[in-house]
Amino acid sequence: MSEDLYKEIILDYYKNPRNYGTLENPDMKAMDTNPLCGDELEMQIKLGESDKIADIRFNGKGCAISMASASILTEMVQGKKIEDARQFNKEELLGAMGTPNLGPVRIKCALLPLKVLKLAIYSHLGKVLEGDDRNL
Repeated sequence: MSEDLYKEIILDYYKNPRNYGTLENPDMKAMDTNPLCGDELEMQIKLGESDKIADIRFNGKGCAISMASASILTEMVQGKKIEDARQFNKEELLGAMGTPNLGPVRIKCALLPLKVLKLAIYSHLGKVLEGDDRNL
């Protein structure tokens, strides 16, 4: 992918974010920051049938790369089962962004949304296991 196309994709998702906002009574949520550049991101998820992601929203503030990454990631995991979203990896996200060769500081920006998604999922799965009598 050309550098110009990569920049266009990032700018489009930054200027026109998809799934930006908040959800009432989400089933799971998490928040984290990137102290290197000050990015702050929260993700909220509602589950539907068969543990599929019925709705997902993000909010926060940050650079174009972190906000575009969050927007792209939410589009990619919407409708997927939690387990499939849990297994989503950085190569898939960076590939969708067209940014496989980011420097060390910018890679943290791009991967912050994936980290927050996984924090939300692992927190939710931990609560499910704690409430399951069969695991005692």
